[in-house]
Formats: sequence, structure tokens, C-alpha cells
Amino acid sequence: QVQLVESGGGLVQPGGSLRLSCAASGNILAVYAMGWYRQGPEKQRELVASITPNGIANYADSVKGRFTISRDNAKNTVTVQMTSLTPDDTAVYFCYAERIMVPGPRYEYNIYGRGTQVTVSS
Repeated sequence: QVQLVESGGGLVQPGGSLRLSCAASGNILAVYAMGWYRQGPEKQRELVASITPNGIANYADSVKGRFTISRDNAKNTVTVQMTSLTPDDTAVYFCYAERIMVPGPRYEYNIYGRGTQVTVSS
């Protein structure tokens, strides 16, 4: 069974930086687009950033210029480097994979991790 596991959340002061990582595990043949969603208190889930296997990245307007997403296809990992954090960035951050190929071959779609809390506060 394919799983996504996030790490790197925590408490950071405004203006600080944080790095989130996510690893896909299981019997994986290929991982397609990966990225990060977040859901803040009393807010709708928002797509923060995504990246294709060939490295094309997209960002929400709210994080452009502050967040950088990257991935390692060999390790099936995706990372987001977050800088200049503000209290508005406080949220649970969820790693996701749009589609994962497993032996069969067959595909699993819209896989999410359990989330990691990011709190920006002084």
C-alpha cells in the first residue's frame, strides 16, 4: 500500500523559515505530480505548490517568491522550502500525489499524507 509521510513541521517565528519533506513509500513504479496542500484554521484547503516529474512547478499566489518546491524522483520525495513565513501561513500542510503507478500496472489516485502542523507565531 502506498503511503505519503510528511516531516518538518513545527513552530517558527514570523519571518522565519521551515522546510517540509514528504516521502512516498510502498511498491512504487512511478510518481506523477506531487505537491502540498494546506488548511488553516477556519479556512478552505488550499493548493500551495505542485511539481511535475520533470520539475515544472506551480505556486499559489499567496506563496510565490517565498516557497520553493523540489522533488527527488529517485527517492520519491518532495520538499517545500518556506521562507518569510507569516501567521497567515499557519496551517496543517498535507503532502499529496496526483497519481502513483504500482505493479500491475495499475494506478492509485489522489493520495494524501496525514499532515504536519506549521505554526507561525511570536
